[in-house]
Amino acid sequence: MPGDEPALRGEPVFHWFLPTGGDGRDPGGVTSVQGRTLAATRRRADVGYLTQVARAAEQAGFTALLAPVGLGCVDPWIIATAVAQHTERIGFLVAFRPGFASPTLLAQQADAFRRFAGGRLRLNVVTGGDPVEQRAYGDRLAHDERYDRTDEVMAVLRELLAGRSGDVEGRYVRTEGAALVDPATEHPVPLYFGGASPAAEAVSARRADVQLYWGEPPQALAARIARLDGLAAQAGRVLRHGLRIHVIARDTAAEAWAEAERMLDRMDPAAVRATQRRFAAMDSTGQARMAALHGGRADAASLEIAPNLWAGVGLVREGAGTALVGSHDEVAERLAEYAALGIDEFVLSGYPHLEEAYRVGEEVLPRFRALVPAGRAR
Repeated sequence: MPGDEPALRGEPVFHWFLPTGGDGRDPGGVTSVQGRTLAATRRRADVGYLTQVARAAEQAGFTALLAPVGLGCVDPWIIATAVAQHTERIGFLVAFRPGFASPTLLAQQADAFRRFAGGRLRLNVVTGGDPVEQRAYGDRLAHDERYDRTDEVMAVLRELLAGRSGDVEGRYVRTEGAALVDPATEHPVPLYFGGASPAAEAVSARRADVQLYWGEPPQALAARIARLDGLAAQAGRVLRHGLRIHVIARDTAAEAWAEAERMLDRMDPAAVRATQRRFAAMDSTGQARMAALHGGRADAASLEIAPNLWAGVGLVREGAGTALVGSHDEVAERLAEYAALGIDEFVLSGYPHLEEAYRVGEEVLPRFRALVPAGRAR
């Protein structure tokens, strides 16, 4: 019957990662200096190098660059603003910590950026899951309280960026007379949000535009997507879904797995143990899920937890700890499988980020687009 046709989703969107802590051929810590090695940070993350990465991603067809936030990161607002001056089209997915600054001030910063960068802004709301890092910022709230505060911050941000009043009398946020002067509302700012706990998923269902996931086996991710879709529907909303994952793609599968083995061989066992102890002390549900994937295994083959899905990155890197490893065709096929589950956006990365932006953009994305139609049933 007319009107019964399924809604269509557009062609999936691909973003790249901006390595603001340094870059190299090997994975290492991002939001913390722990886990960083000379091989992971041999290329200094100055404006010149980050501009090279940004231009490569722009030329290779990526839509935006994720600028991370954390104690071990340079300020993402400042670095994104600097790099934006040297690019033309590519957007910036700027991460920030809610509750560390007034949401009115955050809205002013976001509005200024989108105004002067031609609207090329997306926001990644990062609540934080490392109590040690949170205390370094002066934050001593418990896990669920942090998400309650995030909920209030996101509510104010959405109102202000849409040109409305952001008056709120919440438990953590109290604003009166908050508004932007002549806001650039012709440039909407989507809110990206991640988190795997019930508290996080409740916030995402109410406030986020895009729910971000770290790479898990397809079956596990499908269950989470279905759950988030249900929670969003209860709130009268529709979420987009995004996947944050690394890529090791080569002309042949053997070459790709040899590169994964090389990365693994160069990981210092002492650094791996120290990094895993730090992860175990976190109260992040998502980080616990990442750690469970590798289970302390120590060779590349045993770390393949699903076809072409490798958990080795998570031995030394917090957050996104998995990579798709294989030939260009295989990686494109796995990405297409995730798209079929409901993933609308991908935030990819590879080591080093400069060369891999070109490789993935030139070899993997065209193969993916040949597999996935622009209009897909929702």
